[in-house]
Amino acid sequence: MSKETKIVCIGCPKGCSISISHDKSSIKAIEGYSCKNGLEYAKNEFTAPKRILTSTVKVKFGELLVVSVKTKDPIPKNKIFECMHEINELEVEAPLKIGTIIKDNIAQTGVALITTEPISRI
Repeated sequence: MSKETKIVCIGCPKGCSISISHDKSSIKAIEGYSCKNGLEYAKNEFTAPKRILTSTVKVKFGELLVVSVKTKDPIPKNKIFECMHEINELEVEAPLKIGTIIKDNIAQTGVALITTEPISRI
């Protein structure tokens, strides 16, 4: 018996409403996308959803108390809470540049956590 999952595509600015017909483990049909990005997004969102994770990390000796960070690449959606647990344990020392690697291979994802802003030392 086929089920249907509806998603809104974020592959381009159109925001197409996409329907994925499936039997829980495999895709039967994808409808509603208007470009190649939408088709790829729908396939990936169903089989292995990923997200860029953004957060903040505590800073010692910095002009600010925290630095904004993000994963350099998308991580598996099911690893978000594990990554956040690790991020909440981190503390770094200023100075920091944009793109400084805070943690390599966060939560065993193979993806680095990097800074997105510079922080001067005080």
